[in-house]
Amino acid sequence: MAATNGAHLLLETARDLGVEICFANPGTTELTLVDALDSVPEIRPVLGLFEGVCTGAADGYSRVSGKTALTLLHLGPGFANGIANLHNARRARSSIINLIGDHATWHLPYDAPLTSDIESLARPVSQAVIRLADAATLSADVTHAVALAMSAPGSIVTLIAPTDIMDAPAAANRSPALAAREQYRIPSPDEIADRAKAIPADADVIFLLGGSGALHEGAIRAAGRVADKIGARLLMESYPRIVDLGGDLPRLERLAYFPQDVIAQLGDATIVLVGAKTPVSYFGYEGQPSQLVSDEKLVILAEDNECGATALELLYERLKERSSSPSSPPPSARIRSNDLTPDEIVEELIVQLPEGAIISLEGSTLGGPFLRESYRAARHRVMTNTGGAIGQGLPCAVGASLGAPGARIVSLQSDGSAQYTLQSLWTMARENLPIIIVMAANHRYGILQTELKRADADLSLPAIETLTCLDNPKTDWTALAQGYGVAAIRATNSQEFAAALKRGFSHDGPLLIQAELP
Repeated sequence: MAATNGAHLLLETARDLGVEICFANPGTTELTLVDALDSVPEIRPVLGLFEGVCTGAADGYSRVSGKTALTLLHLGPGFANGIANLHNARRARSSIINLIGDHATWHLPYDAPLTSDIESLARPVSQAVIRLADAATLSADVTHAVALAMSAPGSIVTLIAPTDIMDAPAAANRSPALAAREQYRIPSPDEIADRAKAIPADADVIFLLGGSGALHEGAIRAAGRVADKIGARLLMESYPRIVDLGGDLPRLERLAYFPQDVIAQLGDATIVLVGAKTPVSYFGYEGQPSQLVSDEKLVILAEDNECGATALELLYERLKERSSSPSSPPPSARIRSNDLTPDEIVEELIVQLPEGAIISLEGSTLGGPFLRESYRAARHRVMTNTGGAIGQGLPCAVGASLGAPGARIVSLQSDGSAQYTLQSLWTMARENLPIIIVMAANHRYGILQTELKRADADLSLPAIETLTCLDNPKTDWTALAQGYGVAAIRATNSQEFAAALKRGFSHDGPLLIQAELP
């Protein structure tokens, strides 16, 4: 259907540039766009009951598919409800375009109750904020936004769409050609030769892989070849945006979380950064450094906007004549137990995880144990909470499922953080997505209690107990899930969990497993 107004033209332009999905929680100022979606069926609308579900789902979709996702949000307050997961998406360098409806330009001077400074809200999580001002330039503005969002390594762009611009007549026209977007830069052999000079030949070396371009199969295999040649260790960032793991891929050790653990883990090694940032402490702790590796121990082999695989392949070419270091012995078998613990949950996942599964991971209860052992599972991919804003795991699972149709999705989720975006369950049920949610139900804020213990705090003190315990009352996740239309099972021992997981992998649709943990 030819464009008849600004809303039609906006969506048709986005469609012509390859956009296929819109995660929406619209309101009055977005109704023209809602109407226009029926005329552009190539863009699939997906409803989220909370804006944080929409933005988190857009993040997961972009990470998994490599494509640009739209969100459709209601004015400044609606956008503000989604900012937390946009913070995570910005850290993940996801490709997202936010469409934010606004009052008609002639209505703004009257300061209606929902009027707000949208630009100021959007700027911290957006590479660019563009206010659409004229239907005549609308197609060019959208094309520019898509080019920015898709340029390596990916970014967020926010479009503010006043209702009068969306309602304005707009003649159908040919969408402008998408300008050549910035791709991952290819370092030259000379550049890699120069950078490689700083890598010592007679000292411990660690390659730290991260960012958007160094945690996929090609880069990991190249890193493995380099590591075998020089006896180096391979690490991934603590919270990778998305990483290929398992199968016959080289093992990636995870960078530790707490600063003293990072310092002990890295020792006196030279750290070669491949797409990764310099290791820093997640928080500032008295007596601990913020930057955890000194500048003289850092070597940048590839920046985040450079092709990590190429950099590693070029480095390997320089190392071909060296003799290889011996491989590590295979891991020994684990001792199983009928007690339901995080380690036992991980062991069962290792056994049952199908090839090509995608893990959406949020929370330390299952996150740490799984990433330690994930190399023993079948080939899979893992997304983590890149920015630390809580409430990412369930929405990212929604987006991942829509971005990779046919893949089995497992959401390894802590019960405290799940409360922030539990409305995701409704979208999972409505879209009948093949997602297993493993809810680590220890009924407490485990990471806060860990931090307090590190500070020698008494967890039994009334204020601390009140603010970190979630057992009065305990959340019945099976009841909540069923209320949203998601099948649910409670598991209290490893046998029950194994049976529930088996059911989940054969279930047509989402299934929540409430794993009762100590």
